Amino acid sequence: MGLKDDIGAKLTAGLSPTHITVTDESGNHIGHSGWRPGGETHFRVEITAPAFAGKSRVERHRMVNALLAEEFANGMHALAVIARAPGE
Repeated sequence: MGLKDDIGAKLTAGLSPTHITVTDESGNHIGHSGWRPGGETHFRVEITAPAFAGKSRVERHRMVNALLAEEFANGMHALAVIARAPGE
């Protein structure tokens, strides 16, 4: 299982989303800061979860980042997040 799958699995386990899409955008960042051969450095997550209801955008991002702390510690450089509550 690659990092993309790990991200999806951790967010699914931690937030029980109704929708989740994880995209590896590393190929778009070749030569940029944090990029390394083999990719798996830059990701985009679009996630809808009831856990985000009543939370600010910053709180939602912190929730996602906390669940992925190990991935950041192990070389994931960047994560773009679109986090919504159902119905938004």
